[in-house]
Amino acid sequence: MKKNGLIETDLDGLQDSPLLNNDLAPTKISERSWGTYHIAALWIGMSVCIPTYMLASGLIAGGMNWWQALLTIALGNVIVLLPMILNAHAGTKYGIPFPILARAAFGTIGSNIPALLRAVVACGWFGIQAWIGGQAFNSLIVLLLPSWAFFSWGPYIGFLIFWAMNVYFIVKGTESIKWLEALAAPFLIVMGLALLLWAYMAIGSFGPMLEQPGKFNTFGEFWHFFIPSLTGMVGFWATLSLNIPDFTRYAKSQKAQMLGQALGLPPTMALFAFIGVAVTSATVVLYGEAIWDPVVLLSKFHNPFVVILSIVSLLVATLTTNIAANVVSPANDFANMSPKHISFVKGGLITAVTGIIMMPWKLLSDYSAYIFGWLVGYSGFLGPIAGVLICDYFIIRKKELLVRDLYIRGGAYEYTNGFNLKAIAALVAGVIVALVGVFVQPLRFLYDYAWFVGFFVAFVVYYLLMRKEKSK
Repeated sequence: MKKNGLIETDLDGLQDSPLLNNDLAPTKISERSWGTYHIAALWIGMSVCIPTYMLASGLIAGGMNWWQALLTIALGNVIVLLPMILNAHAGTKYGIPFPILARAAFGTIGSNIPALLRAVVACGWFGIQAWIGGQAFNSLIVLLLPSWAFFSWGPYIGFLIFWAMNVYFIVKGTESIKWLEALAAPFLIVMGLALLLWAYMAIGSFGPMLEQPGKFNTFGEFWHFFIPSLTGMVGFWATLSLNIPDFTRYAKSQKAQMLGQALGLPPTMALFAFIGVAVTSATVVLYGEAIWDPVVLLSKFHNPFVVILSIVSLLVATLTTNIAANVVSPANDFANMSPKHISFVKGGLITAVTGIIMMPWKLLSDYSAYIFGWLVGYSGFLGPIAGVLICDYFIIRKKELLVRDLYIRGGAYEYTNGFNLKAIAALVAGVIVALVGVFVQPLRFLYDYAWFVGFFVAFVVYYLLMRKEKSK
């Protein structure tokens, strides 16, 4: 069935295929009910979170002034929006999630390679967000029960309670996520603006941080810091630029997914990062120190109602981000390994447990480890995957997929025993070139551009290999 550019594929007769389960099957056109607002709300819900609030802090600590930091964040999000919209196209058109789309390029079995690379990163992010949310929850307990502050295991219990809240929505499935994001988006924007208004009214301006110059003496010094920082900002959402089909498979149209993403992602990221800068700037005047952690800042407030409302806002913000950004994709990715044995719920639970094992408190040890280690490092793996997928779908296949063959062995995407060795070669080439700078100091600049370098190399290598294949 085809309607308004959307294609619905009948998989009758494939129920026994080992590559199919209900969670990975293409959505019906009747199930594609997410309009522009739902897609925009999804991005607002994911962008309004504590890591976004604190994102500019690492850049300012590294030497940027406030507007340079915000410009870097905004530019990174505009750049990553392009692969986001491109990868979303197949999800909207065919109703398929990311690991199924990856089968077209990597093979029906080989798709597990990019899917698992993406899933591992999501598990790390799940742990980070659960840890942050857990600290906010612990602060709420301390407010209601002051003696709790002396309990050394309090932060870890808060972490596990918030972790369990995430698990609740995992069990409830994707429709609960749509409901959660749609309800939370306007609430989160209002609370963010209220915090900004408080900062301004408290001191009559946005404080000294907005007047502080950057620490770089030359353009060369600035550029040396700017490039890896920009790569880190792209890396912040490089994960979602791959698995965005997991959401746009529910979109009503290509216009809805494109407009929704454009309205929801770059403006929200820039606004909430600015709120973080402005409010932190006000804390310098009010408390004599820059307080970047909003949970710590809330402990300075005296009105219990304000504190409770603010902490609840932080919990909702962190929950919406974690569920949408760090559960949906790995749940589908793990399910792709064995569709008959791993459902969306089981995949989500694997994600939740792995997120604890990855020790998120280590990933948040300092801004350098966070931006230049975590964000830039994993972008060197995800950029090449994006390069292969976009080249395959738009250049090699001209946006035409044989959807039934994505769910069977021996079909058009079988390649060599289920693996497209050319896609794997392109992925490996992209990763090696992107990350070689970690080990070879004169080539450090390649690592600084990890996502961009990996994307370009993988795109070109895959195109050359597949063009040669098609010419035979």
